[in-house]
Amino acid sequence: MDNKVYIFDTTLRDGEQVPGCQLNTEEKIIVARELEALGVDIIEAGFPISSPEDFRSVQEISKAVSEPIICALSRAVEKDIQTAADALVYAKRKRIHTGLGASDFHIEHKFRSTRAEMLDRAERAVKFAKSLVEDVEFFAEDAGRADPVFLAQMVERVIAAGVTVVNIPDTTGYCLPHEYGEKIKYLVENVKNIHKAIISVHCHNDLGLATANSLYGLINGARQVECTINGIGERAGNTSLEEVVMILRTHKYLGLETNIKTEHLNPLSNLVSSMMRMPVQANKAIVGKNAFAHSSGIHQDGVLKNRENYEIIDPAEVGAGASSIVLTARSGRAALNYRLDNLGHQLDKTELNLAYEQFLIMADEHKNIDDTRLEQLMAKIRMGVGV
Repeated sequence: MDNKVYIFDTTLRDGEQVPGCQLNTEEKIIVARELEALGVDIIEAGFPISSPEDFRSVQEISKAVSEPIICALSRAVEKDIQTAADALVYAKRKRIHTGLGASDFHIEHKFRSTRAEMLDRAERAVKFAKSLVEDVEFFAEDAGRADPVFLAQMVERVIAAGVTVVNIPDTTGYCLPHEYGEKIKYLVENVKNIHKAIISVHCHNDLGLATANSLYGLINGARQVECTINGIGERAGNTSLEEVVMILRTHKYLGLETNIKTEHLNPLSNLVSSMMRMPVQANKAIVGKNAFAHSSGIHQDGVLKNRENYEIIDPAEVGAGASSIVLTARSGRAALNYRLDNLGHQLDKTELNLAYEQFLIMADEHKNIDDTRLEQLMAKIRMGVGV
């Protein structure tokens, strides 16, 4: 099986569905160009039928970006599919992403239909989309809660109708990682024409398991992962692009590779956060401001001796600059001495002990101690004045 994992970025579609995070067409083009520089394989540029602005965004992104496949979402309705194709007219490489519900819950309560009718609707939608573009992806919505046997029937039917990618979404973020992995494995082993399509994973983070579920899907045979920058998306968000990419890069024994240029991750994270006015939590993996910050004395001492004592990723590898030693009341002498040395203050052991005593008093009062306060500390010590 091919070891290439295709990165399908849906920041501009699923990610942009976060309330208050909508971008205009010009802003979307800026993000799309940065996604191209990052090396993503597919950009889901929008849902053209949803609004004239979304239609225009897909058109203009298709003109502005040339390397990634440009994908447009649609429901399994002819008007939606035709509108998606119209929006993609300028795309060098184009894909229509259509689909409908696969779980009995969605079939009964959302579509008010039957399994047999859903299979027929899926086939008709795929055949119509295939008549308009060569590359068609089908999403089996709520596959995470779907009956595996029926899901396999649906996947086999749409592959026979011509889809190139089958998307198996955990739409509600319900699955546990091993369950989701087993669902992908079941499809690999029981859908007779599965070799004719790429299996895609699209996981939501309602239980905080989106990245883990995506990883288990890849381990069990999926070769496309649908994700967003910073893990943004409806409700609790989607699979975080930066997390899944760095997991695969760190755990090379998995034998799975992407084309992502990881040094772009932090700059693009900051861009998306700023443009969408959605702050990244400080402790967010890979791109949070504390991802490579150390404030505990024991950790600081270890990092200063060898960064890999407490960091499994070089921050420069993901565009985060250098590790940071944050001085707090929990910091030790080694960290204080390191920061003072960087400011040009070389202290002997006695001087360092005195400075450390005064530093702790200051740190209890001010929480984090920056370079300005360190200079104030040293000035008072030189004058023989307490902090």
